[in-house]
Amino acid sequence: MNALPALLDHLVLATPDLAATVADFTRRTGVAPAPGGSHLGSGTRNHLVGLGGTGYLEIIGPDPDQSPPDGPRPSWIERLTAPRFVSWAIRPPDLDAAVLAARARGHDPGAVRPMSRRRPDGTLLEWRLTDGVHPSGLVPFLIDWGTTPHPSAGLPVTPLLALTATAPDPAGIRPPLSALGTALPLTAGPTGLCCTVDTPRGPVSLGPP
Repeated sequence: MNALPALLDHLVLATPDLAATVADFTRRTGVAPAPGGSHLGSGTRNHLVGLGGTGYLEIIGPDPDQSPPDGPRPSWIERLTAPRFVSWAIRPPDLDAAVLAARARGHDPGAVRPMSRRRPDGTLLEWRLTDGVHPSGLVPFLIDWGTTPHPSAGLPVTPLLALTATAPDPAGIRPPLSALGTALPLTAGPTGLCCTVDTPRGPVSLGPP
């Protein structure tokens, strides 16, 4: 059984202290996530580690080297008191067609908007994504990297062994997942994502138990 959900692009692990969370991941796994870059104007930056194939884990948090953004940082940044998965992304073959298909099936992924960040080597990465946010964080947003080199290339890798989710009402999460052409193993419980990765120090689980 493939541990990667259909169309998986990346998982988003948000933290109020990026350096501390990256150091903890390195200590637990023996693998150091690579610096990704800064999201100028958003007040955030990230580190990345591959999950196998073209999937990857994004660890994202406030960027201490940026001036405070003109507007508020993403709402999840302001609410964080500890690291947690806040979302995940899928990469359909045709983003615009996938948005239309999802809407026809009863789920609106939101508007498509452009974003960018600059890697430490100066390379500018540009992509498009949907801005709809499901309150559970369990329904993915959609992303299209266009002609930009995919961020998973050249990353250190901790292969994804399992990705699971819990929700108070799993039946309410399955229809939007299906509308997007993907799925997650869902059980009843407090809302949360958990992934287990293979590492030189053995399997390591991230997220709530």
